[in-house]
Amino acid sequence: MLRLTELKLPLGHPSEAVKAAAAERLGVPAAEIVDCQVVRRAHDARRKSAILMVYSVDVSLRCEARVLSRFGGDGRVKPAPNTTYQFVARATGREHRRPVVVGAGPCGLFAGLLLAQMGFRPIILDRGKVVRERTKDTWALWRRGVLDPESNVQFGEGGAGTFSDGKLYSQIKDPRHLGRKVLTELVAAGAPPEILTEAHPHIGTFRLVGVVERLRAMIEGLGGEYRFGNKVADLVLAADEDGGRQVRGVILQSGEFLETDALVLAIGHSARDTFRTLHDRGVHIEAKPFSLGFRIEHPQSVIDRARFGAHAGHPDLGGADYRLSHACSNGRTVYSFCMCPGGTVVAAASEPGRVVTNGMSQYSRNERNANAGLVVEITPEIDFPGHPLAGVDLQRHWEARAFLAGGGTYAAPAQKLGDFLAGRASSDLGAVIPSYRPGVRPADLSGCLPDYAVAAVREALPVFGRQIPGFDDPDAVLTGVETRTSSPVRITRGQDFQSLNTRGLYPAGEGAGYAGGILSAAVDGIKVAEAAAQTLAGS
Repeated sequence: MLRLTELKLPLGHPSEAVKAAAAERLGVPAAEIVDCQVVRRAHDARRKSAILMVYSVDVSLRCEARVLSRFGGDGRVKPAPNTTYQFVARATGREHRRPVVVGAGPCGLFAGLLLAQMGFRPIILDRGKVVRERTKDTWALWRRGVLDPESNVQFGEGGAGTFSDGKLYSQIKDPRHLGRKVLTELVAAGAPPEILTEAHPHIGTFRLVGVVERLRAMIEGLGGEYRFGNKVADLVLAADEDGGRQVRGVILQSGEFLETDALVLAIGHSARDTFRTLHDRGVHIEAKPFSLGFRIEHPQSVIDRARFGAHAGHPDLGGADYRLSHACSNGRTVYSFCMCPGGTVVAAASEPGRVVTNGMSQYSRNERNANAGLVVEITPEIDFPGHPLAGVDLQRHWEARAFLAGGGTYAAPAQKLGDFLAGRASSDLGAVIPSYRPGVRPADLSGCLPDYAVAAVREALPVFGRQIPGFDDPDAVLTGVETRTSSPVRITRGQDFQSLNTRGLYPAGEGAGYAGGILSAAVDGIKVAEAAAQTLAGS
């Protein structure tokens, strides 16, 4: 089988044109192609007047070797890679305690799935609830301003990615095609098959709920065990034979002691109390950079027209997205984060008395507004030095300021872009209707972020307006604050994926500082599960 890349066709082409383009590239009659499968579909909208669809395809021929020999160094025609996942270990019956995975988000979910598929019968703990009960609790915050600190956008089955755009792409290097393993398992659990081919695949919250449930059923069917409402209160450590430290188990909030030889920590970026417990127990942990900012909303039609011109609304294109970045004169970088076409801004708080925003889209991406985080990079050395958990304190400070600016009811402070640039508080909102629930309160957002971040965003907005016409429309809405862009800590680990100073402890995913987004977190979960399995199997 051969892999052909960069096949370009006009927007709206007939389906048979893909095979014809492959035959033309190879210089063979279309009848010579036994099979032609699209493996990636994207679009090139750099020329709005002539938008192109761009394909990668795998083709089978009767004479592949002869055809391939003609292409020499042309990287656009080469043997198709083998993307079939190969397990690295199997449970052998060697005596060991069952591995424990803490957290049922994307990382913990795929760590648990891989351990189960390899026969290790993992126990998966989550402080929150099953996904449908968690959904009810999340809607209680969005509709009535009632927060459950253990069941919300951050905590519960599916993790923070369940209430997001459901993006399934990343920039990680993936030579073993572990991302393909993730996507294949998601499709087996009911995700749309097109996520295997779209350049920017996503699922959306409503569909993710069912997918997460079916993945749970797979794990349980393989001997895994879920335990919801089981918060880890402490670690139990002991000296190992080399004089170091070894995990012996966890103590749950109920007081129960659960023994294990392999503890996968997939706790997510908001498990602040667990970060504290790890630090108190001497687990190696350090502060890491993250970002602070706002959510910005525009009518999706504005972004579509700016990106696609007269082709805006074409069904093959969907809602337009964007990626923006600007290096500011004060040394800060402002960039767009987690852009959600046709989505909503959602309440993502996990602690009382704080406001946090995030973005979410359903699979259809057909809501009125586009939204994205507009965030500013910050670093421990400059902005929160002196303690590994200082970034947590910084997040909490600005979340509390946003809570007060929003009126103390989990409403969020919001400001028209024109008012923000002019340095005046908004007394009302304009043509862009904010989507955040349980509601917004017109305010002055300059008091909700550090001065350097406010100055950086003010400088960046006109620049972005020149790149995307309408982006700096005075009626665009800024909503505060976005603080959970990534974990504020890294639970450091070695090449064996174990904690630098605690054997048997496997920090994983976003919360440990080794991923950013659903796909990269799931891939990291696979890698950590492989490492734990090899140790447990003695291989």
